[in-house]
Amino acid sequence: MTEAVIEAVDVAKVLGTGAARVQALNGISLSVRSGELALLMGPSGSGKTTLLSILGCILTPTAGTVRVLGRSTEGAKPEDLAKLRRDHIGFVFQTYHLFPTLNATDNVRLALDVRDKRPRWTTGKAREALTQVGLAHKVRAYPRELSSGQQQRVAIARAIVGNASIILADEPTAALDSENGRAIMEILNAVARGGSRGVLVVTHDPRLVAFADRIIHIEDGRIVREERGTARG
Repeated sequence: MTEAVIEAVDVAKVLGTGAARVQALNGISLSVRSGELALLMGPSGSGKTTLLSILGCILTPTAGTVRVLGRSTEGAKPEDLAKLRRDHIGFVFQTYHLFPTLNATDNVRLALDVRDKRPRWTTGKAREALTQVGLAHKVRAYPRELSSGQQQRVAIARAIVGNASIILADEPTAALDSENGRAIMEILNAVARGGSRGVLVVTHDPRLVAFADRIIHIEDGRIVREERGTARG
């Protein structure tokens, strides 16, 4: 059986205090393994994004444990969590989060520049990642010169360029039409099929089920069921 690249064990999260206190997550346990593309599905307000933020070491759980490559984040200092994110976790967002004044190569390079790597090396790696997502012809293009689908490809290239162990994608197709959405999911599927990474996609779009190895359903901060997907490698 392949290794779990990320795990949540009995995770709970409380947001706010007093009258504004909300139990956002309650007893969540899940794992994503290398080579797997899993979907996390549920209605608005079900806790999907909160859970993704905890798995991505952006938020800390109120209770429970998160493990990345078997290493618990419990008690980790902010600088340790930042290093864990930098070394092992790639993020893909609905709204791309690209810098408009940087071209595609430099937007991807940002994920490597924070590691104090040599500029020539980071440029080469960024262009390799852009080629992997089908943008070899757009390495010098600025976000304003790219379609929505192409901007999301740049965002995926940035997420994978550092060889992250887990890719966490929050509604990565929500701002795209069906054709571009399918293309993005095919890229994420290929990333997972590479064997060394796991991919977890938050979505409410049932059309994405065809790409999943496993579908995890969340409601009111709890995992209510899991089912096997129909994806084929």
